[in-house]
Amino acid sequence: MKKTINKAAVLGSGIMGSRIACHLANVGVKVLLLDIVPRELNETEKSKNLTLEHPAVRNRIVSDSFKAAVSAKPAPLYHKDLVDLISLGNFEDDMPGIADCDWVIEVVVENLEIKQKVFEQVEKYRTAGSLITSNTSGIPIHLMIDGRSDDFQKHFCGTHFFNPPRYLKLMEVIPTEKTDPEVVDFFMQYGDKFLGKTTVLCKDTPAFIANRVGIYGIMKVVKTMEDLGLNIDEIDKLTGPVIGRPKSATFRTSDVVGLDTMIKVAANLYQSLEQDEARDVFKLPESIIKLEQKNWLGDKTGQGFYKKTKDEKGKTKILTLDLGTMEYKPKSKANFATLDGTKSIENVKDRYKILLAGEDKAGEFYRHSFFGLFQYVSNRIPEIADELYRIDDAICAGFGWEVGAFETWDAVGVQEVLPRMEAMGYKPNAWVYEMLENGCSSFYQIDQGTKKYYDLESKSYREIPGRGDLIILDNLRSTSTLWENKEASLFDLGDGVLNLEFHSKMNTMGSGVIEGINNAISTAEKDFLGLVIGNQGANFSAGANLGIVFMYAIEQEYEEIDLMIRQFQNTVARARFSSVPVVVAPHGLSLGGGCELTMHADQVQAAAETYIGLVEVGAGVIPGGGGTKELTLRVSDRMQNGDVEYNALQNTFMNIATAKVATSALEARDLDILRPQDQISINKDRQIADAKRAVLALAEAGYTQPVPRTDIKVQGKGGMALFLAGITGMKMGGYISEHDAKIASKLAYTMCGGDLSYPTEVSEQYLLDLEREAFLSLTGERKTLERIQSILTTGKPLRN
Repeated sequence: MKKTINKAAVLGSGIMGSRIACHLANVGVKVLLLDIVPRELNETEKSKNLTLEHPAVRNRIVSDSFKAAVSAKPAPLYHKDLVDLISLGNFEDDMPGIADCDWVIEVVVENLEIKQKVFEQVEKYRTAGSLITSNTSGIPIHLMIDGRSDDFQKHFCGTHFFNPPRYLKLMEVIPTEKTDPEVVDFFMQYGDKFLGKTTVLCKDTPAFIANRVGIYGIMKVVKTMEDLGLNIDEIDKLTGPVIGRPKSATFRTSDVVGLDTMIKVAANLYQSLEQDEARDVFKLPESIIKLEQKNWLGDKTGQGFYKKTKDEKGKTKILTLDLGTMEYKPKSKANFATLDGTKSIENVKDRYKILLAGEDKAGEFYRHSFFGLFQYVSNRIPEIADELYRIDDAICAGFGWEVGAFETWDAVGVQEVLPRMEAMGYKPNAWVYEMLENGCSSFYQIDQGTKKYYDLESKSYREIPGRGDLIILDNLRSTSTLWENKEASLFDLGDGVLNLEFHSKMNTMGSGVIEGINNAISTAEKDFLGLVIGNQGANFSAGANLGIVFMYAIEQEYEEIDLMIRQFQNTVARARFSSVPVVVAPHGLSLGGGCELTMHADQVQAAAETYIGLVEVGAGVIPGGGGTKELTLRVSDRMQNGDVEYNALQNTFMNIATAKVATSALEARDLDILRPQDQISINKDRQIADAKRAVLALAEAGYTQPVPRTDIKVQGKGGMALFLAGITGMKMGGYISEHDAKIASKLAYTMCGGDLSYPTEVSEQYLLDLEREAFLSLTGERKTLERIQSILTTGKPLRN
């Protein structure tokens, strides 16, 4: 289907509708957001003598919902200006506007009768051939098209987003028997390439795939918790990052999403799944029913499994609910010998065998929850999906799991755990035994860099469709690794392009990463067309390894710190001045040194979800790896005269001095961290492949090695005087500490070019020397060491 989505209508402006509208705007789609007309005036409207016919009243519901959405945290929009792409209206006055829309998505209340009435109106005004979908999370899709025209039915399916739509990657596509296959193919590709989603084709079964399996997993956890006498704090410790699940784990996630949502889905599943062998798992336990009766539904009602309160000093405290007494108590620390055995294991998959072998309550919990999950997903094929990878894709993208159910089973050994599963009453489906008998020992395998899944119908491994143009580094590890150390690996991506991956803790940039960057560039310059620097971990890089800086500073080894800074500056500069194109692909946290490396690439291929900035001031120093120099250079390039120049320099100074971090790649352009020529990947899964194409494009265009600049205009003492006046005023007003003022003065001195009498053009090396000297001098300050120590021990900077 050759179709472009230029404009879409979103019908329903609640939490999901307004945020779906925002995400469509994120990718440049114009949106018409509609909702119902109020039936009575509120007190504010009465005080203004407005009538029910006044436009502001008629659009009040949609206006209030949209205002709440755009002011929410985390933000649903990549950039505040994207709000201009969304226009508001109501069903009665503005439904004819859908005639101009390529896609109409219904997001009204979960009531079939109401949805059918909305679709009756849509039928009147839509243009033939336009796409219509529903975001329902549970109502059977086929029931919605009763009485609709053939063209409507042909172009209709379910498109189920997960909340919040910007951040959760899943979009389930649910066709009916009458949906045109081309429509299904279009949404599978559009969701992937344009909306940045993991698109999963689902059958029209209760709760589709992700909620069916995800809610089973949650309810199984609750049941196992009660059976073993565990508490909420212990469960959230056991079901969080240690097993590759979100930090919010089970109960904190429920509070954020809303317990009423989980209750509704679980109750609907219990009612509709009469043939499900695990139906009783979905039955709500008494503790959950009591929470619903008390309206303790989580963040939306102020308390749920957790409750925020303040102590006598006004400090926020988080209390945990005791499900036995229904009273809130101070959080308790969860201690399990089983967890202690995994502390040194970085790869989450390598932890699973240890967790399942645990001899304490934690081990017993993991055996019940994992084995129950393995049994459940094996029994859901072919009921909810014909292919097992769809279940893993859905649960990972919808619930934020790092490892899917079948992938987890592979990690512990399919055959190896069968006897224990059987002994505990979790015997899997017969097809699993048949798979093993056919000599297939795992659900997935990597074949020449391609991930394949076990296909039940053919009884063989098949390539996962739609991923032929993706580059997954894990799939290349055994066949395409050219070099590696403990912190970095160099891959051959083919077609003359290399990729350097970081895999240190938080991908911090220590000696191993520095060695990797230099080795990668040298190798590329010798035998290849170019280099990508990118990884597929949770974050690109949290910055320099502060532990090394702290160690040298404590020992007063300032020559070592000076050498370390020089080496880092030289390494970052190699990315800019190599003889082959270097493309850096930041995503997630890209802070400090990670940001500096990014800014020195020939081109950046940033993920849309990139949180990037120079945060060194929080550690008591200024950016010393070229970041201060580079932003000063960019101000010089942008501005040409007088006052405007000072204003631009001041804005950049404030961004560094306040450690401002962009919360998207689009915001990074505002901060001058990304340039107009830098590109953005909406789908992070495609980022490395996009970066490889960028390298090839630069090489094919006749890449020329850049030369260091000598024409950077700095303001000298005149600019410095203005900065010092502002810094002194801030300090005297009590807005910043004396140490903050010292850091800010060092930063201003560097950005203004040091001790120059008047505006002068200087070289990159001149500014690099100034920023290195400033960084080095600040590491000798006691308060800087206190800040670094605080970051290393608590993860937060000390404000001293």
